[in-house]
Formats: sequence, C-alpha cells, structure tokens
Amino acid sequence: MQLALTDLFRAKWTQKIHDEWKRKLLENRPDLTQRQLDRTQELMDKHVRDCLVTDYEELVPSIHLPDDHDRHVVAAAIVAGAATIVTFNLKDFPATELSKYDLEAEHPDDFLVHQFGRSESLVCRAARNHRASLKRPAKTPDEYLTTLDAQGLPRTVAQLRPFAELI
Repeated sequence: MQLALTDLFRAKWTQKIHDEWKRKLLENRPDLTQRQLDRTQELMDKHVRDCLVTDYEELVPSIHLPDDHDRHVVAAAIVAGAATIVTFNLKDFPATELSKYDLEAEHPDDFLVHQFGRSESLVCRAARNHRASLKRPAKTPDEYLTTLDAQGLPRTVAQLRPFAELI
C-alpha cells in the first residue's frame, strides 16, 4: 500500500476485492475486527488516487478462467485499463486467457522487483514507511525483511537488503 501512494503505478481494486481480502484476513487473524478492516479499506480508498473500479459486473460472464470466482478481477482490470494483475494465484489467471484482454498476471515478488528497477528510492521509501507503520510489534529492518521473505517475496528482499539501513 505504501508503494501505491508513490504513483509509481496506478493501483486498482473493487469493493468485491475489498470484501474478499477482509473476509480472508478475519478468518486467519482472529485478533482483528471487522471495524479495523473497514477503517483500513476507508483509508486505502481515500489515499490511493482513482483506485476504486466500478461498473465492471456486466463483463464477468464473458470471462473464462479456471476458477469462476476470479472472473471479477479480470473484468475490473479491463474496465480500469490495467495491464497487469498482481497475484500470488498465478495458476488461476492463465496467460492464454489474459492475453485476449491485453492483460498479464504477475507474482507480487516479480512486480515489486520491477518497481524497484524503476525507482530504488521510491521503493525504499515505501518500505521504510511501511516498516515504520508497524507498531504491534515494531520491527527492525532485518525483522521486516525476514517477514517479507516469509511472505513469499525473496527477490524483493534481495533487492532491499543492501538498503536495510534506509528502511
């Protein structure tokens, strides 16, 4: 999210995407509340310019993916004029289908490495801001990088590690 505030790229999502991430997070993090996540959503929508995609629903039935529940993501990307869908779930967004809409799916680690190549300073600043926002518990730069690595971002961590003192 901190990187989305830099305008290095245009982050886009829908209310349905919000509903999905909040539902999953509540399933996996019983220490969080619906109210907290609603507040996070409110802040995301408020601070990331032109992020909320609407009026995509009519496209959903025409999209074919291995998991029908993911079609709304492609429909929203089409309406938003996006080029890339950033997802850990690459298998459910096959290139053969996405290419029909001039879209590609990219793993978050690859996406972040690409952004790092575009602007090391913006990515480092975003990482520093993200780490600084972590209060319970606060994390040292090394702990922060270890967390990112555990979350499936090893290439991003390799790019950030030489700049650890800046984050």
